[in-house]
Amino acid sequence: MAESAVSLVIDKLAPLVAQGVQLLKGVHKEVVDIKDDLEAIRAFLKDADSKAEREGASEGVKVWVKQAREVAYQIEDVIDEYSTLHVAQHRDRRRVFAGFLTKVTSLVRKLPPRHKIASEIHGVRETLQRIKDRSEGFRFASSEHGGSSNIVLHDPRLGSHFIEDSELVGIESTKDELISLLVSGECQRTAIAVVGMGGVGKTTLAKKVYDSYVVKQHSQCRAWITVSQSYDRVELLRSTLKKLYEAKKEPFPEAFVTMDALSLIDELRKYLQQERYLVVFDDVWEIRFWGDVEHALVDNNKGSKILVTTRNEDVANFCRRSSLVHVYQMKSLPQREAWELFCKKAFKFDFEGNCPKDLEELSQDIVRRCGGLPLAIVAVGGLLATKDRVIPEWQKVVNSLDSTMASDPHVENVTKILSLSFHDLPYDLKACFLYFGMLPEDFSIKRTRIIRLWVAQGFVQEKRGLTLEEAAEECLNGLIRRSLVQVDEASMKGIPKTCRVHDLVRDVILSRSEELSFGHVSWNSSALEGIARHVSISKGGSDNPKGSTRSQTRSVMVFCGAKLQKPIIDAIFEKCKLLTALDFEKCPIDEIPKELGNLLHLKYLSLRDTLVSNLPKSIGKLQNLEFLDLSNSSVERLPVKVNRFPKLRYLLGRPKWAFGFFVRGSLGQLELLQKLSLINAGDDHERELINEIGMLKQLRKLGIVNLKKENGRDLCIALENMPHLRSLLVASDGYGVAILDLQAMSSAPLHLQSLRLQGKLERLPEWISRLHNLAKLRLTFTMLMDGDWIKVLQALPNLSFLSFLCGYNGEKIHFEGGGFQKLMSLCLAGLTELNTMIIDQGAIPLLEKLEIGFCQSLKEVPSGIQHLKNLKQLSLAKMSDEFNERLSPNNGQDHWKVKHVPVLQYDGTYDPDDESSYGAWVEFSFGQLTKLA
Repeated sequence: MAESAVSLVIDKLAPLVAQGVQLLKGVHKEVVDIKDDLEAIRAFLKDADSKAEREGASEGVKVWVKQAREVAYQIEDVIDEYSTLHVAQHRDRRRVFAGFLTKVTSLVRKLPPRHKIASEIHGVRETLQRIKDRSEGFRFASSEHGGSSNIVLHDPRLGSHFIEDSELVGIESTKDELISLLVSGECQRTAIAVVGMGGVGKTTLAKKVYDSYVVKQHSQCRAWITVSQSYDRVELLRSTLKKLYEAKKEPFPEAFVTMDALSLIDELRKYLQQERYLVVFDDVWEIRFWGDVEHALVDNNKGSKILVTTRNEDVANFCRRSSLVHVYQMKSLPQREAWELFCKKAFKFDFEGNCPKDLEELSQDIVRRCGGLPLAIVAVGGLLATKDRVIPEWQKVVNSLDSTMASDPHVENVTKILSLSFHDLPYDLKACFLYFGMLPEDFSIKRTRIIRLWVAQGFVQEKRGLTLEEAAEECLNGLIRRSLVQVDEASMKGIPKTCRVHDLVRDVILSRSEELSFGHVSWNSSALEGIARHVSISKGGSDNPKGSTRSQTRSVMVFCGAKLQKPIIDAIFEKCKLLTALDFEKCPIDEIPKELGNLLHLKYLSLRDTLVSNLPKSIGKLQNLEFLDLSNSSVERLPVKVNRFPKLRYLLGRPKWAFGFFVRGSLGQLELLQKLSLINAGDDHERELINEIGMLKQLRKLGIVNLKKENGRDLCIALENMPHLRSLLVASDGYGVAILDLQAMSSAPLHLQSLRLQGKLERLPEWISRLHNLAKLRLTFTMLMDGDWIKVLQALPNLSFLSFLCGYNGEKIHFEGGGFQKLMSLCLAGLTELNTMIIDQGAIPLLEKLEIGFCQSLKEVPSGIQHLKNLKQLSLAKMSDEFNERLSPNNGQDHWKVKHVPVLQYDGTYDPDDESSYGAWVEFSFGQLTKLA
């Protein structure tokens, strides 16, 4: 973390160095020296910082690294303060920058002398060298020295090998499944990866499988290898060979002790060539691991198996390059099994293994806090087994559970094991991971929200060929694959929509954040009493900050509808001048102070789902603004021209009571804009607005509403100039029920993945047939009459979601065999003339979800629906009496067609004379329009 803090400072210094060449020739050399010195500091801290975080590092080392990090934060503040003065006050550049240099030098001089950091900026490198020379005194052993591959002293996971069968809960079916994979299946070599977060029971499961009688009988030779985080390849190979010899009680040849890697690989191949072997590699961290062992573990076509336990799914994926791979994702225990495991541990020797009634409420709370993590449940249960069975004793444990996890010898291993995953993260993921500590307990955050905040904070580095948001998405996926972040909700294609961290992982984050001066604070106070680098405000937070730093606040987030008192709002806008992110999503505020314009470094401003209706004119000063989210607020237009924000990349506006967001000023000047939605085209300058949209070459997402028919051709021309467009929403004027003319496009946006059209179409635009990357299509109020649309859509190779809301006025829909090969979700609603629906065998074979509603002319359950073997959910709303009778499980003549569907939902009949039911349909359809992906 110290390294990443310094890296951020270097990135900010770079443009100032460039400025110095032109504007500050007299001090340019000193600026370059400062940058060089910081790069030297970064190189040293990359090693020192990681070692300071490991168990066993001296307190002196930890303090040194923490204070070095603090200095980096302070230098960053100085740079930002200089920038503020430069932009806001237009003072003489030479004088201001000279003052900046003086302040930086003063900061370095203020470092405590015991840390051997120079008192002058020009002596930093020499002093660093002296510190490096004395690094052995701080136990900074060089990472190049390596270490043993399979010797783990005081391994907190050791107990996983000796758990009795009577103490196992929730893994019997998994154990049988893994045993089956090991003793049957393919003859070729197969790797089986058990993936899950630390403490979920991977080692316990693997050991029980490894020791099972069936597996022992099947395997001609076996070996169990525990792999450390920083193993040595030669030691790993030698240890594997030695374990194989020990398993057969054969003497290990002394010649093997001095062999190099290539010789050991040859010996392993010879030894295993004629054997049906099983090798378990427990707790693998590095994806390079497979490259180190794949050639040694020969594929002898005898059904040999390799079982790997890991927290990182990338380890399993890497094996696929040369081996058949099965991946088993281990999940936390459900509540019932978690409770059973807790009782077995806490009441093993009394109450016949059952919890006394008077302790049940407290015990349930403890089990909930453990979040289904077997390691934590067993540890806390073991601790409570030593306590008197009285409420006050157990209440003390509940009240101090967070601190107990870190200090009590019964349960401290839980924190140690979870912390190993943090230590293993590359430095560029650590800040992203720690930012999850800002979320309230059990909070699930949208993927898009967290990655935009990361980008605004500068946590994400640019990568060739990727936008910053795409690079941030890679970071999130990396944390998910490492089992540190859990996916709460995913799209049908498996893309995360929302995610969270396990409560115990969050406790580790909060602990690490405090140690590393990351500075998360969560409270619900009426005044800002303290300064932290990142501030989280939520209902139920503590009244006082848990800690503070000398660095100034960079982000403020509000959660759970926390109501902010005026003093705290004033403090945010008056005191936190260096804010880069301000997120008020779902906060019940109705006014933004005029001091908003003082936040000159602000990159991210979200007023999504707030009561704010007007923005102060001072917002025009925010020239660094990159993300502006006004969705579902009451703001209908900006008080200044949109071209005041030259760095703007996201402009999201969806007023609560209006059909889109009005903008004025030249959109064409926003060269970096990537997302623009929902923009209301319904004013006198519509054609000019559309022409300017066509100048936005970087646009990935566009939503435009109230489009007049006569301007459809201009929009088509504009869309042809958007090579990166991924998502498009277009609605005609008259609230999306007027004619929509989009026939004029000659070259389709080939990268388009999501398309939503609302308005009457004379026919389906011809260019849609060329959208081979299209995954989602929504047609609303299109009122298509021509049945040929289905022939066009069924040929789209990647279409997975299709929705028709009053989209078709024909009487028949026929899904032909071979059509819609990737479709997984289909919604048909408001098709008032539809009376026949036929599904041929071989059509829509992957369909999982089918929704049909307000189709009152449809009297029979769709013919051929029984062919949809993958259908998991059938939802029906406001259908006719006849349809519902035929579907009824009580002698309904069509019920047999849907008996294979696990989830069947329907809510009664449609009454055309019931205005409330029609109103519900209208509300639903408009809700669908404004609910953007």
